Amino acid sequence: MMIFALMCAMALSFAQNAGEKVTFTSKDLNGAEVTDSIFSKNKITMINIWGTFCPPCIKEMPDLAELNKANKDKGVEVVGIPIDIVDQWGNVNARTKADGDEIIAKTGANYTHIVPTKDMMSTGILRNIQAVPATIFVDSEGKQIGKMYLGARSQKDWQKIIDSLLKKQK
Repeated sequence: MMIFALMCAMALSFAQNAGEKVTFTSKDLNGAEVTDSIFSKNKITMINIWGTFCPPCIKEMPDLAELNKANKDKGVEVVGIPIDIVDQWGNVNARTKADGDEIIAKTGANYTHIVPTKDMMSTGILRNIQAVPATIFVDSEGKQIGKMYLGARSQKDWQKIIDSLLKKQK
């Protein structure tokens, strides 16, 4: 179990670089269209890339839900991307999506979760993700701020990172 947890937390290469713009057109898990314009309504958007197979991902989701609620008034929103609900061609796997929906319901992670697209996986934000959880932050223009964070963290630790990024955005 320990080895699996470490594998979930390590990534071999980064999907994005600081300053790089995140662009996409997709749907959320409820079927509503969502684009990168979602970022424009926030000072900072926390993008958490997770998997239905990943215990550390699932363990941190209640904390991410609390962060989402606690930081709304500060202009911060959490967005999830369940990386394993689609195949390499971008087709949704109904069983894995159902698992994702169940995990979201059980963890109270009722923030927006975006269905990965083929473009996101081949040339976009997910292009080199090889392990989860992986988290990046973007500004209101969708440009990555700071580094990619690998592994799960506590609500307290994420809050410190969010507060630090908010100070830099002023």
